[in-house]
Amino acid sequence: MADLKTKASGTDVETFLAGIEPPAKQADARALEQLFRRATGFSPRIWAGSIVGYGRYRYTYESGHSGEMCATGFSARKANIVIYVLPGYANFEDQLSLLGKHKLGKACLYINRLSDIDTAVLEEIIRAGLEDLATRWPITAE
Repeated sequence: MADLKTKASGTDVETFLAGIEPPAKQADARALEQLFRRATGFSPRIWAGSIVGYGRYRYTYESGHSGEMCATGFSARKANIVIYVLPGYANFEDQLSLLGKHKLGKACLYINRLSDIDTAVLEEIIRAGLEDLATRWPITAE
C-alpha cells in the first residue's frame, strides 16, 4: 500500500503559526486556532505539513482503502484559508447560508479572511461536522 501523504507530523503548532505570512493571515490563523480548540476540545497537531488539525479518526472504505486523518482543521494558504470538515458539508445548507462570504468544496470551505464570516456560525459547523463524522468512525484526541 502507498504511504499516505496526509498524516500527523512532529511540527510544533506555535512555530508553524509564527511562520504564516502576511501578518493579517497569521492573525486569522491564530484566531482560528483558538476557535477550533474551543469548538472541539482537542489540542492541535500539524498534518501534511500545512493543516492545523484537531482530533483524529481511522477509516476503512468498502474498497479496503484505509488510513487516518484529522477530524477537522484548517490551513492558512497563500490564496485563502481552507476549513476542513470531514466527511463534508452535505447537510449544512442552513448554517452555510448564515456563514458569510465563502466557497465550498466537498470537504473544504474556502474563505478569504475571517472577517468575511460569522465565526459563531463556523463554530456550529465545526461541532456539527464532528458529530456527523462520529456517526461513521470513532474520533479520538490522538
